[in-house]
Amino acid sequence: MIDLLQQYGYIGIFLFLVLGIVGLPLPDEIMMTFIGYLASIGSLNLPFTYISALLGSASGITVSYILGQRLGYPFIKKYGKKFFITRRRLLISQLLFRKYGNWLLFVGYFIPGVRHVTAYLAGIAKMSFHRFAIYAYTGAIVWCATFIGLGYILGANWEMVFVLLHQYGWKALLCVLPVVGIGIGVYIKVNQKKSLHSK
Repeated sequence: MIDLLQQYGYIGIFLFLVLGIVGLPLPDEIMMTFIGYLASIGSLNLPFTYISALLGSASGITVSYILGQRLGYPFIKKYGKKFFITRRRLLISQLLFRKYGNWLLFVGYFIPGVRHVTAYLAGIAKMSFHRFAIYAYTGAIVWCATFIGLGYILGANWEMVFVLLHQYGWKALLCVLPVVGIGIGVYIKVNQKKSLHSK
């Protein structure tokens, strides 16, 4: 990840997340928490980092949606393994999609193995792009803000996120979401005050 960032910078972040969302087995959450940490020490610009990650995840999920819409279920069944979409992942995602509907596009970002499949299923189901965009892009906004925000707030202790998730599951993440929101709010207010003083 360090080599990727050194060579390609924000474009590297964008490409990493496009490929990760489409289905390649890349550690998306680790990447975003790490770049949040790099932003906290000044190696990356936080707004540019967030925008790169957001555009990458939104682009990746859009590509998956278009593939599902135009090529349909037979394509996923035949070539899904090349995108690391196994039958088990597909079955689990289908069951969750039936249960939670459109909201799975939002929540699916936080479920490894499911977020890679939800957009394909939305495309196969011929969901309108407008409805897809509302849930998928809102989910991308929250997902990127959560992990980049955690990396930024925790700083050098950014790896604690994965220790907590391993020990306590996604309940730990739900507990720290408000903290992330407060941290981002503080960051925005501080920058607004700086810009006012500079004027």
